[in-house]
Parts: sequence; structure tokens; C-alpha cells
Amino acid sequence: MIMADEIRTITESAELRERLTTLEETQRAILNILEDMNEERTRLNETQQALMNILEDVEAERVRAEQARALLEAVNRELECFSYSVSHDLRAPLRAISGFAQAVVEDYTPRLDDEGKRFLGLIQDNAHRMGQLIDDLLTFSRLGRQQLMEMQVDLGTLADAVFQELVAQSPGRKIRFVVHPVPPALGDKAMLRQVLANLLANAIKFTRPQAEAVIEFGYRPVAPLPSRVGESQPGAPGPQGAYYVKDNGVGFDMQYVDKLFGVFQRLHSTAEFEGTGVGLAIVYRIITRHGGRVWADGHVNQGATFYFTLPKG
Repeated sequence: MIMADEIRTITESAELRERLTTLEETQRAILNILEDMNEERTRLNETQQALMNILEDVEAERVRAEQARALLEAVNRELECFSYSVSHDLRAPLRAISGFAQAVVEDYTPRLDDEGKRFLGLIQDNAHRMGQLIDDLLTFSRLGRQQLMEMQVDLGTLADAVFQELVAQSPGRKIRFVVHPVPPALGDKAMLRQVLANLLANAIKFTRPQAEAVIEFGYRPVAPLPSRVGESQPGAPGPQGAYYVKDNGVGFDMQYVDKLFGVFQRLHSTAEFEGTGVGLAIVYRIITRHGGRVWADGHVNQGATFYFTLPKG
């Protein structure tokens, strides 16, 4: 009987130790779970704090954006006032200068020698050039605020119509104009007409020394990369298609290509070729507003080619 009691006691002790071991393991598991929950709570707090910081940054950016928008609106209003002032206040004295010069020519020509007549001619020419410069600057300043009216544009037909208008202003010139098949483009028709007018007018002007001017308008599915990429080229262009205006005129030196699309930048003197130096800057602004690129390639006395890209219509 004693041995049976001892065996039972030992068995009960073993079961007790086993239960104690199980209980300890359960307690450790619970502690681990509590620790994990505490860590998760800590991470959750950190995430909440990070989100709060992000929201604060977003709000700060929104405030800055509102301030920038208000400033931009103020600048636009000032530009409108400036444009109005330029359009009215500067034109009045120019008209007076031109009018008085014309009156002198009409009424006092017999009393003037050749030098006096030449001076009057210079006054009239410069007054006319100043008026043209005012017009170009106003056009340039308005382009940044003018809303785009996008539509599908047949650039081939538009280029031919623009050329016919321009060539009528150059009687006696022998000019061959070739329009190659081009795909339609998506853009503001009035603005794209301005682009073609400026590029074709330049081609007509700078081919003047040629016995026969040859001007082409076309499209290249894979346009050549520009020889140099400068301020006139917003980022290196990829292998994409581009429209082009090509001529066989006087061309230009490629080391000055970066100056082509800047305001008042000229590669030829006004004695050689007339102009205000704003036309290509207008082309650049219109094309970049359409999300495109514009660049040029040329050589002295070997002509020039101007490329531009546009969204496909």
C-alpha cells in the first residue's frame, strides 16, 4: 500500500509540474503577445504622427500655392496694365513723329537737300520699326495668358494659305514653295498660324539674296537631333517626328544657335535684314505652350531648317 501511495504521489507531482510548465509557457506567450501589441501601438502612434506631419506639410504647400496663385494674378494684372500703357501711351508719340515727318516730306521736300531727305527717311523707318516692335512685344506678352483653343489642324493647308499671303508682299521674287504631306496636329489654330507665319516670313526674308528661293514645309517621322542643345531647347528631344520649315537662304553659324529663340536676339544686322528679333521667341513660346519642342539646324550660306513638335491630331 505504501508503494502504491508513493507512485500516486509521484504521478501527481509529475502532472503538477507539467501543468506548471504549461502555465509558464502560456504566461510567456501572453507576455510576448502583450509586448507585440505594445510595439504595434508604438508603431501606430508613430504612423499617426507621420500622417499628421504630412497633413501639416500638405496644408503648408496649399497655403504657399494659394499665395503663389494670388501673386501670379497680381503680376498678370500688372502685365495687362503695362500692355495697355505700351499700346496707348507709346503709340501716340510714334504716330506724332511719323505724321510730322510725313508732313515735312510733303510740304518741304523742295527746300531739303539729299542729306535732309535721307534723315527724314530714317526718322520714318525707325518710327515704323518701333511700332512693329511694340506690336511684337504685345503679342509676346499676351501669349502666356491667352487660353488655348485646341482642335485638329491641317498644317499643310494652313502653311500654303499663310505662304500665299506672305509672298504677295514680296512682288518680283522667284520663290518655289513645296508643301510635303504632313499629319494633322492638335493645337490652337490661330497660334499655330502665327508660328507658320513667323517661320515662313523668316524663310522668305533670308532667301532674298538667292536668284531662286526654295522653301519647304514638311514632316519627318524621325526628326534629326539638334547639333547643339541650349536654352532654346527644353530638354534633349527623343527620336520623335517633327514638322519643319527648310530654306536655301543665308543660314547661320551653329555656334550662335542658343541665341535664336531669345527676345531681341539677332544673328544678322538690321542693315542686312529687317526685323525686331522677337519672331522666333514668339514661335518658341507658342510651341512650348502646346507641350512641344523647337530647335534649328543651319550652316552659313547653306540654308536653315527649323523643327518643331506638336501633339498629334
